[in-house]
Amino acid sequence: MGKNINRFRRQQQQLAAKPLGTTTAPKISPTIAQKSIARTRQDIKNWNEALNNARKAEDPKFFPLQLLYNEIMIDALLKSQVQNRVNKSLAASFTMNDLKGNGNDEVTALLQNQKWVAAINEAIIESRFYGHSLIELNLVNGILNVTVLPRTNVDPVNGRFYPDYSEDKYIKYREMPEYGTWLLEFGKPGDLGILNSCVPHVLMKRFAQSCWSELCEIFGIPPRVMKTNTQDTGMLRRGERMMQDMGAAAWFIIDTSEDFEFAKGVNTNGDVYGNLIQLCDNQNSMVVSGAIIGQDTKNGNRSKDESAQNVLQDLVDSDLTLIEQEWATIVIPALQALGQLKGDLILAFDKAEDTAQLWKITEGLLRNYDIPPDWINEKFGVPVEPKKQPEQKPLGFNLSPDFFV
Repeated sequence: MGKNINRFRRQQQQLAAKPLGTTTAPKISPTIAQKSIARTRQDIKNWNEALNNARKAEDPKFFPLQLLYNEIMIDALLKSQVQNRVNKSLAASFTMNDLKGNGNDEVTALLQNQKWVAAINEAIIESRFYGHSLIELNLVNGILNVTVLPRTNVDPVNGRFYPDYSEDKYIKYREMPEYGTWLLEFGKPGDLGILNSCVPHVLMKRFAQSCWSELCEIFGIPPRVMKTNTQDTGMLRRGERMMQDMGAAAWFIIDTSEDFEFAKGVNTNGDVYGNLIQLCDNQNSMVVSGAIIGQDTKNGNRSKDESAQNVLQDLVDSDLTLIEQEWATIVIPALQALGQLKGDLILAFDKAEDTAQLWKITEGLLRNYDIPPDWINEKFGVPVEPKKQPEQKPLGFNLSPDFFV
């Protein structure tokens, strides 16, 4: 995408010369064909077929893989891990600086209160998970709106957008005059994203949960068996009523001359399924968060969780760096061309500080040095004032007459 920056600049200069109205109609999103998606059971075979379609040298199809990504995001743990990482990045405060590093408080306050800023940042972060993000901007009554185009309809390798991903008709969006201004693209073409590594673990986890639920059904509520003369219709009907009235557990009736036995299987209480589910959860946590956070309650401890949180923070810092880069090369030039920003600006996130460690250092310095109260209030949020000196009373001597004798 770096080779397209010069073309972006030319398009932006041309667009900046044209006056913008208060409302602009989007060009791509209205062409999207609404599709009904039927949920079916997915397995490793479906995943391999989706990978083969996405990795075709000619005319690759990404919609099977993206549909699979949407399906696995139903998993509770995976969704919580992804949202935890995304929300940490969206909650970070930023500053709009000029090229000399001086902050522009007015522009910063304006952008921090805009929903479209969070939408753009979220699309940038999600490009790491899904491999790609294509957004479309439009103005509604002077307010900028952001629409994330469905990834199922986008071929980022060849720059094609399919209004109906099941058909072969497409739009070459990189050749549109709106590309680089109203259409913004994030991610690496051909990158399948982080979620690709999570697919097999979610599918195996669902398999283990299904098997475990069947085990609970069989051993939790054993089926009931009744022997009767099945040749006698009256006795058979009476037996059916009796079994139906006795409860909701599975039941069946056999003839007195027949015999029924449960097959002898491996004695288990479901540990084999529980271990497989835990393994899948741990693998997904490692992929998304870089560590297992707050899950292993049996062998976990505070130091492990703190170190895992530090690893997650490193990934969040990397996401923030990606946002800064995408804003510098793509978003800010587009906003300048659309008249939303003026002047050369750079988005910079405030660096997170370890306040606990900083307080330990500050506490040690207080013994020998004077630290300004304003700095302590700014760093730790503790309003402090200089320590009041105790009043010194004059020394009084109450001597008895015999003192000098």
